[in-house]
Amino acid sequence: MSILVQNIVKKYGEQIAVDDISFSLPEKKIIGFLGPNGAGKSTTMKMLNGFLTPDEGTIFVAGISVNTYPLQAQKKIGYLPEHNPLYVDFYISEYLEIIANIHGVRQAKKKIEEVMHQVGLTPERNKKINQLSKGYRQRVGIASVLLHDPEVLILDEPTSGLDPNQVAEIRGLLKQLSSTKTILFSTHILQEAESLCQELIIINKGKILAHNSLQAIQREYSSAVIIAQFQKEVQREDFQLIEKKCSKITKKNSAWHIETQHKDEIKKAIIQLAHQGQWGLESIFDEQNSLEHIFSNLTTSASA
Repeated sequence: MSILVQNIVKKYGEQIAVDDISFSLPEKKIIGFLGPNGAGKSTTMKMLNGFLTPDEGTIFVAGISVNTYPLQAQKKIGYLPEHNPLYVDFYISEYLEIIANIHGVRQAKKKIEEVMHQVGLTPERNKKINQLSKGYRQRVGIASVLLHDPEVLILDEPTSGLDPNQVAEIRGLLKQLSSTKTILFSTHILQEAESLCQELIIINKGKILAHNSLQAIQREYSSAVIIAQFQKEVQREDFQLIEKKCSKITKKNSAWHIETQHKDEIKKAIIQLAHQGQWGLESIFDEQNSLEHIFSNLTTSASA
């Protein structure tokens, strides 16, 4: 495993920021770390990188104990915090040379050229960082964490504040990097997580609510939505016999949307009701809930 987290806890006074969480992440995959503000994402990422020490539990990155050997573990990690810390008065190559020297990178100038090309900074090479767009500044940040060739990238909101074109560019870069590195990144853009990640971790109030592939999370946590349309005008009270096993029954335009954890049973019951009431069933089919819907349901119910 590239990252192994075992029962870590982090408290700030009486407040528990991270509450006894455990997970393991495989090599060379992109894992989305999702949660509302204050869920514990950034605190967890800082502990993975050794910036914060857990009050309880253990963390291993690339087989190295972050608790015991934080400096050795950090050599295996490229960490980009949410607020990209850059010295904006430097030229790109000057800044990257400082970072390379900090990490003791051999043949630093050659490596800087390689990394600038890899992240698409070569056309901007003669500019100071304060002359760059936010998208290119993010590229500088990503370049800086690639210089020492880490096995693991931990990126906190790497696309925050970028326009759609810049988001697409960073997304393409992350896909490219995942062929050789494990990438754990947090994002509030759920569509981005859907399209980019092989695995997802959903966290709220310091606890992990779900950890699996998107498809597995959809199967396990989503309420199936049955969409039914009838020829006859049907009223909300006509569904009384099934409402106890449904989480929501609403009418949208001319179709009824029925959310339930008992999809097959409820679908059969709707067909029977339609037959008995002569509603004239025109269509009935399942709608798979989106990640946004699942995320909202999980984090809202956990907050209740």
